[in-house]
Amino acid sequence: MQILKFGGSSVANSKNINAVISIIKKVLSDDAEMVVVLSAFGGITDALIETVVLASKADISYQEKLEGIVQRHLQAVRELIPLDKQSSVLSMVKKRCNEIEDICKGVFLLKELTPHTKDSIISYGEILSTSIFSEALNCLKIKNCWKDSKELILTNSVFGRASVDFLATNKAITNFFSSSDHQLFILPGFVGRDKNGNTTTLGRGGSDYTASILGAALKASNVQIWTDVSGMMTADPNLVSNAKI
Repeated sequence: MQILKFGGSSVANSKNINAVISIIKKVLSDDAEMVVVLSAFGGITDALIETVVLASKADISYQEKLEGIVQRHLQAVRELIPLDKQSSVLSMVKKRCNEIEDICKGVFLLKELTPHTKDSIISYGEILSTSIFSEALNCLKIKNCWKDSKELILTNSVFGRASVDFLATNKAITNFFSSSDHQLFILPGFVGRDKNGNTTTLGRGGSDYTASILGAALKASNVQIWTDVSGMMTADPNLVSNAKI
């Protein structure tokens, strides 16, 4: 079992997404089981936060911001999915975006944004990116299993930076994967749920954490964090002026 995680910039547009698909096809040729963890499309998490914050201030311009998010995902479907197979995927994206809109309407009317609601909103970025990605693979006849990480990553109720209940999480992960005969799994990063079924998030950078949680539970041979930047910094450049790549 290998775990491959791709960040937002790696799935920022259809060109990058196709590059990710090429990487996956190459690794799959080795007949190894693989879990692919994806972040939201580049910039979407921030856009979702900006949208719901505008709504909480009773600023009607949140609708325009939300429409930009909707169109970004619809465009990804049009670029990645053949025309004769787009209908169901477009419907799925519209359904998810309608759910986001409904939540934002409630925030707009109440003029209140709770950490719980914020987690609910921003979780849609990863749900949408992975759902579209999974369908793109299906259209290329690359069999895969999409699984909602909220059913596997179980946490406390500290919204925005939830802590993982590893006993329950490891059990859920091992039970699911041991009962499946798929070779390739697509999972959203960053998201989980508490014991009451509420959506939680693991904090920024949480998709890397998701990949690591899965790797540890499954005793994976390796966990790979893929990125399109040159590497890691020797130190935080905000604190160390001569930090280098």
